[in-house]
Amino acid sequence: MNHLDSAPGPARSPETGVRHILFPYADERRFLSGTLSFVEHALEAGESVVVAVSGPREQSLREALVGAGTADRVSFLDTGELGGNPGRLIPMWQAWIGKVAQAGRPVRAISENRWPGRTEAETAELRYHEWLLNRAFADSPVWWLLCPFDTAAVAEGTLGALQRCHPFVLGQDGPEPATAFIEGPYAFEPLTDPCDPNEELTFVAGELASVRERITACAGRHGLTGDRLRDLLLAATEIAANSVKHAGGGTLRTWAADARVICEFRDTGYIDDPLAGRVRPTMDQIGGRGLWLVQQMCDLVQIRSSPDTGTVIRLTMAADGG
Repeated sequence: MNHLDSAPGPARSPETGVRHILFPYADERRFLSGTLSFVEHALEAGESVVVAVSGPREQSLREALVGAGTADRVSFLDTGELGGNPGRLIPMWQAWIGKVAQAGRPVRAISENRWPGRTEAETAELRYHEWLLNRAFADSPVWWLLCPFDTAAVAEGTLGALQRCHPFVLGQDGPEPATAFIEGPYAFEPLTDPCDPNEELTFVAGELASVRERITACAGRHGLTGDRLRDLLLAATEIAANSVKHAGGGTLRTWAADARVICEFRDTGYIDDPLAGRVRPTMDQIGGRGLWLVQQMCDLVQIRSSPDTGTVIRLTMAADGG
């Protein structure tokens, strides 16, 4: 068992935490009936409502709110500007919840993640994000987060994984406890094997230049250049420096797949915080900024860590901009 997965969830009082609700639906009629009912109850209670959905679902919901005369009382967030990296989503919600909390208003939010079109690795990290939400907001003021999920568009296996991450499910009469919810541990899917050919480099202190040279050579062969290459090199240098600092060094593997350059770092260190890099550092925080910056610079960051087997961190950057 990966010890990062099995870290126990913090105790939570009835007055704190996110009320995380899964909303499976199979057609637009059900989507609208469920989301509009959720919004209506929130507005009746004087709560702040924020919606983060995209595409046709956003348009149909906006039109329905206009028809109900409540469109001016609902805020919409554009998660597309964050890119496809699920590691950037929790800070977005933290910023919004913090902003509204200062005004003293409870929050109800609707968030439908984009599932179709993602790579296998991105989908796995998005499922992990749904589990992490419960931990990230365990001690926050109470707020509600409804997660619509189109069962007709996404594989059944993903629905099963999400059922284990949501303490509540939206039924015909409103939110109700979810029988499939598991508070912990979270079982990661194994990382996929590196593609062939891949190149391996063992490094120690004083050899970070060799790490950057190896990544630059791989990126150049696969069309990753300019600002995106610079971001990847900055992120990779941060990870390699941490390997040197905490484990005396590590191993780098580089390869490319589907127009994406992948850098994998392995060392004997251990990251014991599942939220490492996924929570915005505070102004007075000492340390902990490196993985945060890596999440902001890369298209995808995958972390697997155990005191028994050490740490694996994969950084992915699409050559075409993602």
